[in-house]
Amino acid sequence: MDDSNLDHWWFCVKHQRPEHGNPCGTSDRLGPFPDEATAARAPEIARARTAAADAYDEE
Repeated sequence: MDDSNLDHWWFCVKHQRPEHGNPCGTSDRLGPFPDEATAARAPEIARARTAAADAYDEE
């Protein structure tokens, strides 16, 4: 594991909450994010990015 991951916030999709570091492993997380508040918005951010990519693909 890259030790720099411990400095970031992630969103755990398994537990549906922001987590600092890497407690749940890499396959169950979104991120990295600079802070807890941004990590908490990860599902919203992911939906917006997916919608933007879908719109781009339709062009």
